[in-house]
Amino acid sequence: MRVLVAGATGAMGKELVPRLVDAGHEVFAMIRSESGRARASQLGAVPVIADALDRAQVEAAVRQAAPEVIVHQLTAIGHIDTRHFERSFAATDRLRIEGTDNLLAAARATGVRRFVAASNGAFTYTRTGGPVKNEQDPLDRSPGQMAPMIAAIEHLEKAVLGAAWTEGIVLRYGAFYGPGTSMAPGSEQLETIRKRKFPVVGDGGGVWSFVHIADAAEATVAAVENGGRGVYNIVDDDPAPVAEWLPELAAMLGAKKPMRVPRFIGRLAAGQAGVVLMTELRGASNAKAKRELGWHPAHPTWRQGLQVVT
Repeated sequence: MRVLVAGATGAMGKELVPRLVDAGHEVFAMIRSESGRARASQLGAVPVIADALDRAQVEAAVRQAAPEVIVHQLTAIGHIDTRHFERSFAATDRLRIEGTDNLLAAARATGVRRFVAASNGAFTYTRTGGPVKNEQDPLDRSPGQMAPMIAAIEHLEKAVLGAAWTEGIVLRYGAFYGPGTSMAPGSEQLETIRKRKFPVVGDGGGVWSFVHIADAAEATVAAVENGGRGVYNIVDDDPAPVAEWLPELAAMLGAKKPMRVPRFIGRLAAGQAGVVLMTELRGASNAKAKRELGWHPAHPTWRQGLQVVT
């Protein structure tokens, strides 16, 4: 198939594009400027240039590629400052709203038959009820620092799933680790844990769902080839509370046990969003992706996968 990947040179794109090429697809990489042309070509893709926030450029790029499938992996997430969560996600929120709308408009104009979009299943489920959520559970509606990010995700998902003229697929990825991510060897986040500057806040009851970036890429290939309209959690088999995974990761790094601080101290240091991530987050189930996509992560638990990363 002819597949256009928007966001082809990011951490996910670097894993995804070569896999699509190896699977026999003709891959086009939508890049923002000439500077990305060489990187896209090295990955095995044909570069097409467009600013995702410019609708005319996006339509021209999509017409040039004439894809059967579009994969939307547009993000602009750098260092996340949980004290200023809205600021950290502002550029990505815009891509999830305007970028999504531009890609969908171009896809409709050119008759794209399948549209696969990246969403977030790591930080977004409602913080009530059981510790592990499935795709039928609602997203968080609580006000606060995370509200704009979740609103942008809701916009993306409703737009993609509501496009009756194409097969809309939403992939809710867990927290990435592995090459090119915030949890890569030598990354700032791992070094913070190693230096004992990443404490457990409160009871550390927030449940995280992780996924190795390579496993997420494999799931995305499966969605491109076999996915049906709907939402899929792309996470490993082992959702775990912060009080469990953070000390284990520290031990893998050869560090001392993380310090523990009360919620009010955590709020002062990491903001409201930081406390939510540490104490209230819910994990996600991958049962649907396994069942319907035929996908099984090569790293079924972060305990195994992070050993390699560290």
